Amino acid sequence: MKLKDQVAIVTGAGRNIGEEVAKLFAAEGARIAVVDLDRSRGQRTVDGIKAQGGDADLFVTDVSKGADVAGMVKAVVGRFGHIDILVNNVAISDNKSLLEITEEDWDRVMAVTLKSQFLMSKHVAQQMIAQGTGGKIVNVGSTSGWQGRPRATAYSAAKAAIANFTRTIAVQLAPHNIRVNAIVPNKIGSPVGRDEFDATRPVENMLKRPGQPDEAAKAILFLVSDDSSFIIGENLFVDGGTMAMDLSSY
Repeated sequence: MKLKDQVAIVTGAGRNIGEEVAKLFAAEGARIAVVDLDRSRGQRTVDGIKAQGGDADLFVTDVSKGADVAGMVKAVVGRFGHIDILVNNVAISDNKSLLEITEEDWDRVMAVTLKSQFLMSKHVAQQMIAQGTGGKIVNVGSTSGWQGRPRATAYSAAKAAIANFTRTIAVQLAPHNIRVNAIVPNKIGSPVGRDEFDATRPVENMLKRPGQPDEAAKAILFLVSDDSSFIIGENLFVDGGTMAMDLSSY
């Protein structure tokens, strides 16, 4: 088991990539703090982990609010004793153009998709430093942060910021033996914020198929395991080759 006796916090763990990460980490021996604002989704993940003999608990939290995050981190330590891994997965999208998006839309997407990663990373890193045991943080970005899009204005901006936020805190936390990396997925599983999977959703990648949540989860497992011990500050593309393609030739 690659994560035996480690404690992992996974945000947005009630669906899609976050759910698969939580289940995979549990199968690899980790104890899981399932963080989600939707109680029913989060509990479903917890129940699935326990059904397989794993250890998990639900922490319903608005990760866009500092006080809520601080309280949750304290509660996780109270429940599990320490924190070794953080996966910043939660996000929402606006799916609107510049001329359509409202100020309220912008602020909400930025708060949930970007600010949450700042708050979670800050409070968890403080705990890891206090423990003196180091740790691993993985942020979930998106190819939307690396290319222009006709919609999802705030989402694209937030995901672009995550790429350099990852590098920046990697530099700052490396002296504390905390490795920070990110994955950059493209159209994996169901769309952001939705439960349903649309098999007809158009994809443009070298594999000519949608990505599966477990494929992203396996990449995240790699980044938090000792298999990636010399990788830090990286944005790992898990996109079926999308960003390597010259789309004009397809």
